[in-house]
Amino acid sequence: QAQLVESGGGLVQAGGSLRLACAASGSIFGGNDMAWYRQGPGKQRELIAAITSDGGTVYAVSVKGRFTISRDNAKNTMYLQMSSLKPEDTAVYYCNLAAPGDYWGQGTQVTVSS
Repeated sequence: QAQLVESGGGLVQAGGSLRLACAASGSIFGGNDMAWYRQGPGKQRELIAAITSDGGTVYAVSVKGRFTISRDNAKNTMYLQMSSLKPEDTAVYYCNLAAPGDYWGQGTQVTVSS
């Protein structure tokens, strides 16, 4: 059964850091390119970072240099280390395949105060 569980969100001041985690079922994670997405208030969901099965990464311009995506294939887990957070990073953060289908997890809320 497909499952994605995001965790690690919270309230942080601008300039702070958070580390998000994504626990995925093996049916989703194994051998697939994965990504982090976010949906800010009144905005569409956007892809912000992606990682290939062997660790290659790509980032949206808005987060490049501040966020780091990583994965632990043995644990079917993906991470997003976020630093130098800005109020505009406030959003619900989701993980999924880099080419997602219809299934999405609950996401984790990140709120950055100014």
